[in-house]
Amino acid sequence: MPFSEEWQAFRRATDFDEYATRWDRLEAAGHDVHGEADFVMQFGSGPDGWPSTVLDAGCGAGRVAVELARRGVDVTAVDLDEDLLQRAKTRSSAVTWIHADLAELDLSNRFDCVVLAGNVLPYVEPLRQADAFGACARHLASKGRLIMGMNLRPGWPTTTDIEQWMNTSGLVELERFAGWGHEVWAEVGTEPSYVVVVAQLR
Repeated sequence: MPFSEEWQAFRRATDFDEYATRWDRLEAAGHDVHGEADFVMQFGSGPDGWPSTVLDAGCGAGRVAVELARRGVDVTAVDLDEDLLQRAKTRSSAVTWIHADLAELDLSNRFDCVVLAGNVLPYVEPLRQADAFGACARHLASKGRLIMGMNLRPGWPTTTDIEQWMNTSGLVELERFAGWGHEVWAEVGTEPSYVVVVAQLR
């Protein structure tokens, strides 16, 4: 289960202890750090339309997974990087934590929402990105939503790549935003620097 060169460079440049706790410090200082969780809570079949089950694919240090679990969602969180996953496990016993490669993910469960929050696919080995996206799509319940957010940077996946992955995986795009706060997607020719896509099975 090799790491991509992008992720290896990120690991070398990052203090994981600081990375795992910086959002806690921001929240303690009064910042709203749960935009992704707020967004995800709008999609599902649970009480008030909330999701009953969520797969946090590429959960990192667990910020989104832990917050969703705190709100009563049954969360399964997956990551390839065991160092980050070990830090995530200390944050909540309510989450089912799984060490796995997204490109090879094969769980028995299907989920109301599958979430890829925070540059998950850009850090997957490029030749395995389509496989990782497809594996995530296969874990959707029949009326589930795949929700993916990432920066748009040179050399990283593009919106065209996402559209191709959705088509290959049997998904149809429902909504597209320029951020987790429902920022409006710009007109053609003025593409934002961030994209959030919501899709479901055809």
